[in-house]
Amino acid sequence: MTATPRRTQAERREGTIAAIVDAAVEALGEVGYARTTTTEIARRAGVSQGGLFRHFDSRLDVILAAADAVRARQFVDFRAGLGALTEFDVAAVVRLLRRATRAPVNAAWYELLVAARTDPDLRARLSLLADRYHREIIEMGRALPIAAEMPSDELDTIVIGIVHMLDGEALTATVHVDTAREDLRVIQLVRILAGEPLFDRESGDGAQG
Repeated sequence: MTATPRRTQAERREGTIAAIVDAAVEALGEVGYARTTTTEIARRAGVSQGGLFRHFDSRLDVILAAADAVRARQFVDFRAGLGALTEFDVAAVVRLLRRATRAPVNAAWYELLVAARTDPDLRARLSLLADRYHREIIEMGRALPIAAEMPSDELDTIVIGIVHMLDGEALTATVHVDTAREDLRVIQLVRILAGEPLFDRESGDGAQG
């Protein structure tokens, strides 16, 4: 029987940091920002508070690391979804974006956005990360095949607009889900991106695909 190689000190350190960050993401989504204390994070990560503070100087540093982890995971998952498409389809891409906004991990991001409104320290730190997040979303949009069909400024505004709309939809869906209108919204977005009218003015019929 082959003995399992012992992890190096660097590997143990990386494992502990990952566990702490994962615990913070989980806690933010499940119990909210105010209750995501260092005690709660340490408990979920299976480390002592001393162990937590050996790797992070403050609670806010852990929180920001969690926010950055959410950002990174969302791009990994979205690119995996794109890679699974057999051909480029705008409706499928919009649905992938919707899936990203509804992902459990994204609840942590929303929790921080809401908390930042009344927490100036969090707001100052999170705004820098949000700027990076939006730049990367724009870069992702410019890499899509549809980017060749419209000016970059128009594309950037549309992509960010769609993400913001789906963010709002995801937050509202916590208390009110309207599947029929959500499906119609995808059709409308596809028509907008294709430069088509949203409905037939003569018949009065809405977008039906």
